[in-house]
Amino acid sequence: MRIEEVKILDGARLYCYICSESPEMPIKGRDAMLVLPGGGYQMCSDREAEPIVKQYLAAGMNVFLLYYTCGAGAAGFTPLTEASLAMKYIKENAKEFNINPDRVFAVGFSAGGHLCASLGTFWNAPWLLEKLGEDFPYGVNRPAGTVLAYPVISSVVSTHLGSFYSIIGTTEPSREQLEKYSIDLYVNKETSPAFIWATADDNAVPIINSLRMAEVLDANGVSFEIHIYPHGPHGLALANEETCAGYPQMIHEDAAKWIELSVKWMKNLK
Repeated sequence: MRIEEVKILDGARLYCYICSESPEMPIKGRDAMLVLPGGGYQMCSDREAEPIVKQYLAAGMNVFLLYYTCGAGAAGFTPLTEASLAMKYIKENAKEFNINPDRVFAVGFSAGGHLCASLGTFWNAPWLLEKLGEDFPYGVNRPAGTVLAYPVISSVVSTHLGSFYSIIGTTEPSREQLEKYSIDLYVNKETSPAFIWATADDNAVPIINSLRMAEVLDANGVSFEIHIYPHGPHGLALANEETCAGYPQMIHEDAAKWIELSVKWMKNLK
């Protein structure tokens, strides 16, 4: 395996985890995963970074981890521009990375789930394409599918407003500014299929976000799978000992099955 670091714009770093190929185990055109950690657009959580990478590597994928711009630099939704450029880099180097450019997925957690769902929904939004420039290949930033872990989705229902404040750049946004990045208002038939999971008693990002995403995907005829686990605090990550950070309440055997289920969903996605 080789690991490479690539600079995306000024503030983002893309780490590429590429499996070594062997004549004993020939694999042509692996699936790929872009990992987008959460952190309210104020930071990128390490609990939702390399531990996630390792799981998808174990599933036979080549994996790419994006540490996108957070804090004040996130204003104007800079992370979405960076995620789009990361997708472009991955697909344009598909041959070198031995991946199938038509099978590049993305996974995101909490605010990273918002970024992931935005990539799957806003990939062809005029305001994003304007930022990316005229020479940006149309559709190269669209994931084949998105895995959304306890995602922030909507600014118009009960949600995590702090994430929206960060990408808008103010704690007193107008309704128009809030609605611009409210994904549920823009899902359409071209939105990427999604695997969604959350916990019913998440008191940081209310479950209505996940349910609302499923509702609008269904209304637009977009394929999805959703799992709602009854218990577990926000930010479970892998929901096991590796990512519990010493807090027993962050270990949930049932919720920990999400990673295996997401891999199965991707394999079955046509």
